Amino acid sequence: MTDERRPGGTLPGTLAPGLHFIATPIGAARDITLRALDILATADVLAAEDTRTLRHLMEIHGVPLNGRRVVAYHDHNGEAQRPYLMRQLAEGKSLAYASEAGTPLVADPGYQLGRAAIEAGVAVYAAPGPSAVLAALTVSGLPSDRFLFAGFPPNTKSARRKWLTELAKIPATLIFYESPKRVGEMLGDLVSELGGERQAAVCRELTKRFEEIRRGTLADLAAGYEGQPVKGEIVVVVDRAHSRRASPEDVAAALKERLGRMSVKDAASEVAEALGLPRREVYQAALAMEKDG
Repeated sequence: MTDERRPGGTLPGTLAPGLHFIATPIGAARDITLRALDILATADVLAAEDTRTLRHLMEIHGVPLNGRRVVAYHDHNGEAQRPYLMRQLAEGKSLAYASEAGTPLVADPGYQLGRAAIEAGVAVYAAPGPSAVLAALTVSGLPSDRFLFAGFPPNTKSARRKWLTELAKIPATLIFYESPKRVGEMLGDLVSELGGERQAAVCRELTKRFEEIRRGTLADLAAGYEGQPVKGEIVVVVDRAHSRRASPEDVAAALKERLGRMSVKDAASEVAEALGLPRREVYQAALAMEKDG
């Protein structure tokens, strides 16, 4: 038996020096991987987005701290804590970082730590595992050959609609995180900017006790969530745009929604881009609507 230090070692002192990103359960505690448990048991230094969550996870699986403290590293203290963690890495120690739930760096503050380690020439490893993005894509029933994780939409309606318009034509399944307080509004904006006919899925509380998956068109999902209180963590998955000629009714509906809040020229320009139609054609339709009152 050699004394070689390697990624994911199972004995004290066998974990390779460097930064080890660990994916942690998004719900069910048993979703942790054996390799992640090995790393947590043997790393010289432990860091976490939420120290309480990581301590609890280690307690559940019987992984002792053995005198090690868990360093908090999150959005609010990253600038202050990063120099300390980088010093530990510079000394040749192994550092395990765990996000609060899921895969590090996906809607998680670990990105800057990873960049700093790479720039310093420190080895960076990933122990893959749970991911809300991939779990939602798996159960959505939507195409998985090409997808885009877009993160959290902007909070305000105007910024969110502009942001969604920019994503409308991307030829890939779109995946979003959203607050339960705003998911109803967000679905309404998806209908407005992407079209109500697109297939989608709203995944709530994935892998948890009250897991719920609703599938259907954006229009149906928006109607189902309108005015309904929602709890839990939400992932919204939306099918890519499929080629079809927008009907006159589609054009009229899109123009009607916009003409109340922007000029004829701007409304026509936005609708033409969203529906893939000639600007002149949509502009003429907008002028006719304005004339008819």
